[in-house]
Order: sequence, then structure tokens, then C-alpha cells
Amino acid sequence: MERSGITSGPLTSMAFCWRLERRDGAGVALTSHDRALVRDGISYLPAPGIMPAAIVRRRGLEASSGEIDGAIGDDALTEEDLELGRWDGAKLALIAVDWSGAAPGELLLLGGEIGPVAVADDGFTAELVGPNAGLDEAACPDTSPECRARLGDRQCRVDLSARRMIAEATGIEGNRLSSQPPATGDYAAGELKVVSGPMTGFRSRILAVEEGEIVLRDPPRGDIPSGSRLWLSQGCDKRFTTCVERFANAVNFRGEPHLPGNDLLTRYPGA
Repeated sequence: MERSGITSGPLTSMAFCWRLERRDGAGVALTSHDRALVRDGISYLPAPGIMPAAIVRRRGLEASSGEIDGAIGDDALTEEDLELGRWDGAKLALIAVDWSGAAPGELLLLGGEIGPVAVADDGFTAELVGPNAGLDEAACPDTSPECRARLGDRQCRVDLSARRMIAEATGIEGNRLSSQPPATGDYAAGELKVVSGPMTGFRSRILAVEEGEIVLRDPPRGDIPSGSRLWLSQGCDKRFTTCVERFANAVNFRGEPHLPGNDLLTRYPGA
């Protein structure tokens, strides 16, 4: 990003611009200015009610962070979408521009993604997480008898194309959902995503499948009407026996099922 001219001009001609892209591909571009701004072919719509509450930028590898406060009312950021979590994890780019055009460059203030979103009264607060936050994760994985890979990822390499299905919701009560065709036990520990109807974009892990009913980890915040289309993906309990017997994928098992645990010395009397 260009920096020249942005920090040297009058503060009264500076505006914030936001680019947000959801996980489902939807996106929006907003600005704190009272008129639309066009930068690099992107039209930023006026949303003066959304402003950064705090931005912390750090040199080096320490993670940057921030927080934004906003008023609900813009068609692009509706209360329903925020409450349903559709903007959680959205990619974010926050820049500062000179709306007068005297300084054509822009200053990147923060890039990363949106963390938890809290909705209260007529406003919302969202945490901003910089890309360096991933450096806080452990460099080397801990040993574990269970697989550390995710079913179908680059480490697991199981082909999921034949392990997915499209179904229709036929009823829901709490976190238990029924579908047609009904799900089988292979979908336990998998994922459900709603792809039609008013709850489009809602997703949840599947805790279990009991008598054809899907038990969701996260109860939906709204109703899933009958006829809503569902996208289901099979899951894995990450045990070595499951990897061998069900997926025939022992060569890619990312765990240590035969490594003695910390309780080795307490397994035998007198040890």
C-alpha cells in the first residue's frame, strides 16, 4: 500500500474504508465518509456509523489487533446476519484514504479477519484479528493418540467427494434436526451447512446421529423451515481403528496411537 501523502495531509480529509469478505463469498465495502468513495475500482458505500474503537499496530511479529463499533441499519450489515454469525471470520482490510483526492495513496491500518461479534440494542461490536495471530499457535504439534488432521485436508488426503450429501430439513427441535433422506452414523463428527432458506450460511458441527436425527453442536439462532436444503459432510472420530477400518488410510494417520502415555507406570501393580 502507498503511504506518501496520507499521514502528512490534514486530518479532516481522512476517511476509513473497510473491505469485508464472508466465508460464503459475499462481501461489502464501506467508508466512514458521508459519500461513496472509489478506490482501485472498488466503490465504498457510506456507513458513517461504523468506526474503529481501537487499533493496535505493532512492529515485528507480535499480532496486531483492533475493535470496531457500529450502528445496525445498513442493508449490508443487518442485525440478522450479525446474530447468525454470518460475518464471523470474514476477511478484513481496513485502510485510511484522503477523500479530497489531494493524496491519492492509501494506508493499510489492519488486515486479517473479524473475530467474535457482539450485538446489543441497535449496535454491534466486533473484534479485529491481524494475520500474525496465527503465529501464537504451536510450531510443533503435541503427541496424541488421536489424529490431528481434519478429514479430507492435505494431511488426511481422504477424498470427500463421495462422502457428502444434499438433504432437506423436515423438522427441528432445539439442537436436534431431522432430514430427508435421513443422515447415517457416518455423518457424526461431520459438518452441516444450510444452503437455502432464511438460515442460509448457518453451519455447525454434528455431534451425533441418533435414530436418523442430527444432533448439532451449535443450536441455530433462528428457525430452519422444512424444505430448507442442507449440505452434509461426513466426519471422523479421529481414532486409529476408524482410520484403518472405515477409510483404509492408516498411512496418513497423523497421531501416535501406539505411543505409551503418561500413565504407563501406574498401569501395573508395584510399578
